[in-house]
Amino acid sequence: MPTTPSNIDALVARARAREGAMSMDARPRLRTVILTCMDARIDPSLIFGLRPGEVHILRNAGAHATPDVLRSLAVSQALLGTTQVLVLAHTQCGLLGQTEEQVAAAIERASGHRPDRRMGAFSNLDRAVHESVEAIRACEFLAHRDLVRGYILDVADGSVHQPGEPLQKRATRSPSSTLGLNALRADVLDLRRPKTGR
Repeated sequence: MPTTPSNIDALVARARAREGAMSMDARPRLRTVILTCMDARIDPSLIFGLRPGEVHILRNAGAHATPDVLRSLAVSQALLGTTQVLVLAHTQCGLLGQTEEQVAAAIERASGHRPDRRMGAFSNLDRAVHESVEAIRACEFLAHRDLVRGYILDVADGSVHQPGEPLQKRATRSPSSTLGLNALRADVLDLRRPKTGR
């Protein structure tokens, strides 16, 4: 029985068409990890103007500092030299405004099985970002916990702001300093490229 080509097949075909040696160091040049949501609208490379090899990007549903995220951060710091963490959550997240019961019920309806762990539903976006930042800062397996910062991407207009930042302050930014999808620069968030030879 013939099978319909999958999107996975199409993606693999794209990769094969672009084959070539990946001649770069495994250590991220900006020594930074970005933790963000798996939402398909969020492209950290576009948002931050990133080039291949500059940062580690960790993604999960809700941009939560889960045990597996902390595990990956510990490996990133100890083995690959990162020293800073940027947490980027976003508005209109699928987990925002849900309850654990609602998410668990949806998963059970889709799969026939009830999840035996928290799914990460949350009601307050600012608080969720704060909790992820604090969980990272409190992780004893991380050697570098001072430079951990949280931001929120507003998917309606592409702006990026810190949790709790007043709307008035966001509105009074000049166009040249607006932290948006195309304007959020590496230098704004201390994502400076190390000098050659460092």
